[in-house]
Amino acid sequence: MTSEAAAKWKVDPKTASGPALRTFFKISERWKLSVEEQMKLLGLTARSTFFKWKQEQGGRLTMDTLERISYVLGIFKALNILLPDEDSADAWIKKPNDAPAFGGKSALDRLMSGQVSDLFVVRQYLDAQRGGWA
Repeated sequence: MTSEAAAKWKVDPKTASGPALRTFFKISERWKLSVEEQMKLLGLTARSTFFKWKQEQGGRLTMDTLERISYVLGIFKALNILLPDEDSADAWIKKPNDAPAFGGKSALDRLMSGQVSDLFVVRQYLDAQRGGWA
């Protein structure tokens, strides 16, 4: 989320960080993500920071981290709209996909680049699949 978007939506990192982290860790659990996968999605390199966030599930996240979590939440929501069966929705992220955006690999493989742009691409793909804007 850019600072312009944050200003428009009046996102306060101090108050948004706790709920964002709690939501992220619940989704990570549902998707059965490893610590390394979670860290990559969050854009983290320091394990100590990750475990502090996981234990406290609070603090003040950067706008970059909040943007990343926002994309993860959007991906999760889109999957649960497209695949109403909870287990299927949760498993999709790790299944190979022949769509051009994935080239036979899973969405999670694409997300492991660590780039915010890949979070955007997966979210955009899912929104297009459910009839949203591409």
